[in-house]
Amino acid sequence: MTPRFNCQWYQEIFERFPKIVADAEREGRRLGLDRVAGRFGLYTGASSLPGALPDYVLDAVVAANREPILPVKRVEDDIRMLVKEIYGDACDCAVTNTCEAALRVSYETLFAPPFMRRGDAYRSRVLTPYGEDYEWGAAYGRAFPPRYKNIAVDRSVSAGELGMEAKALTNVDTLFVRCAGVSYEVHGIKQSVVPLMLHNDIEGTMARIREVSARHAATLAGFQTIGYDTPGYGNGVHGENGAPRFLEALGAFAVECDLPFVIDSASCLPVVGYAPADVHADVVVYSMDKAGRSPIAGLMIGKDEAMSYIRKALGLGGERRGGVSSHGKAVHSAADPGRDSLVGLRAFLGVLKDDPGRITRPIDQYHEVMVEAFGEMRPSRFRDRIIVRKSYHMGGLEVNYQQTWQNGERGIPIFTLEDLYANTNPILLATEAMGVEPATIYNCNMLLTPGLGTLRSDGELDVEHATLAAKALVKSVEIVCEHAGLGD
Repeated sequence: MTPRFNCQWYQEIFERFPKIVADAEREGRRLGLDRVAGRFGLYTGASSLPGALPDYVLDAVVAANREPILPVKRVEDDIRMLVKEIYGDACDCAVTNTCEAALRVSYETLFAPPFMRRGDAYRSRVLTPYGEDYEWGAAYGRAFPPRYKNIAVDRSVSAGELGMEAKALTNVDTLFVRCAGVSYEVHGIKQSVVPLMLHNDIEGTMARIREVSARHAATLAGFQTIGYDTPGYGNGVHGENGAPRFLEALGAFAVECDLPFVIDSASCLPVVGYAPADVHADVVVYSMDKAGRSPIAGLMIGKDEAMSYIRKALGLGGERRGGVSSHGKAVHSAADPGRDSLVGLRAFLGVLKDDPGRITRPIDQYHEVMVEAFGEMRPSRFRDRIIVRKSYHMGGLEVNYQQTWQNGERGIPIFTLEDLYANTNPILLATEAMGVEPATIYNCNMLLTPGLGTLRSDGELDVEHATLAAKALVKSVEIVCEHAGLGD
């Protein structure tokens, strides 16, 4: 008997976890994955599991360490000139040790009130659309209105991150605005609210943002959002310049308000994606060891004015005795990335600038592999409802299955980010049981990139490994659907 309520349905799926894993192990052996277990995976979007560095990056790091004297400032200036060659002189950049550090520096420099004064500092509010991955930037402020104070309780194992360690900055609020056309539903084993972003109504959402901004004009300090350019993040509609229309509209409104706009494009790539100027962003932050092929580093690219403040806060804004740039101590010098990270980043950015096909070609091939694999997926009725979107900006693909839920009928089960961290997403468990490092999957989105054992040392795609990884993912979805009562 089919469970009447979704919570009952997810509970039954949870109780079938042992059978799901057993079926996955059997299918893994059938596909021959047991012979290559642990050799490759589906996603490099976490700094906890980055892909291997290509030869052109490793060789550059080795060469730098053969030089008897190589000041860090020289490498930083090289990166700065590279970014200006790509984006123009009105743009500038800075590098931190992580993307999270870059995000924090952006918040503290552009959004947080001043505190070196007598008496209480005023409060500021940073507006963010309530969509996917809101917690990365939004967690730097105290949630407002109060109805949202608990939405980040479990995300990112936040007992430490948002509780004891108090990630939120003093006197900063996060002003959440619900998006028009987005469905906020409760799903998963670890049941939580899921923003289903596929049908984000740009005009309707911007109308809400304008209304809320006017209501909070006295405390509004800026705007922040996630910068992924795919349908599952509400950014499926692009303009002529290739940039998401929603981000462009939000950025134009920030300019109208004369307030900063910060975009978190953590698991994304500069150069081959949209430019910060395309969406009027003051700062875009990237995590260069994820979709990128660099050692861990947070890259900040943005408008000259905003980056001038940020560079000073990082100790890069010029020495007191003179000189345009520096590498010295400042309030955020704890975010120093180190010379080898900078050297590797310089090498990777050089390839992005001079030979972008080395980066985009594996993405094209990976997309073809995944389209073919999902084209054979069962239940067959879901095949035409799955969106497999290629994104150079994200350095890979997004597979979105929101449309498998239609006409009141259940589709592929939706698992939450909390399920990802609690290890209660059976699609991931099944993939892992086959010997493949799983994708990042939550809220109807599967995020996939080449690079975790699916690229050769020269940076080209290992088609055999990529194909096996794709088959493992699709088979995992099929097994979970079967145990959820969704078979053909």
